[in-house]
Amino acid sequence: MQQNPHFLILLLSLILLPLIFSEAGRNTNLTGGWTPMGNINDPHVTGIAEFAIDEYNKQSKASLKLVKVVKGETQVVSGTNYRLVLNADDGTAEKTYEAVVLEKAWQNFKSLTSFNPIDG
Repeated sequence: MQQNPHFLILLLSLILLPLIFSEAGRNTNLTGGWTPMGNINDPHVTGIAEFAIDEYNKQSKASLKLVKVVKGETQVVSGTNYRLVLNADDGTAEKTYEAVVLEKAWQNFKSLTSFNPIDG
C-alpha cells in the first residue's frame, strides 16, 4: 500500500510543530536582545566598568572614579555589548551613569560606545 506524501508531511507537521513552539516559548531572550547579567560583581564586569570610566575621562578630560556597578546587561552582536549602570564619584558628588562598551575578547578589543548621566 502506497502512502500519500502529502499526508505524511501533514502528519509530521502536526507532531513536530507543537514541540518546536513549546521550546521557542521557553527562551524569552530574543536573539540580539539585551539579557540581564547574573553577577554584576564579577571581576570582568568591574574591568569593563573601569574601562568605560577611563575612556570617558580621556575623552572629556573628567576625573570620575568608579564606586560600583549597579546593574548590567549584555547583548551578543559581533562581540558583546555591555550596558552598565554605574555609580561614579566626580570629586564632589556620586552620580549615576549608563555606559555601553563593545568587547571583542578574541581580538583583545574594547570600545566605549556611549557614556551618559542618568537623571534621578
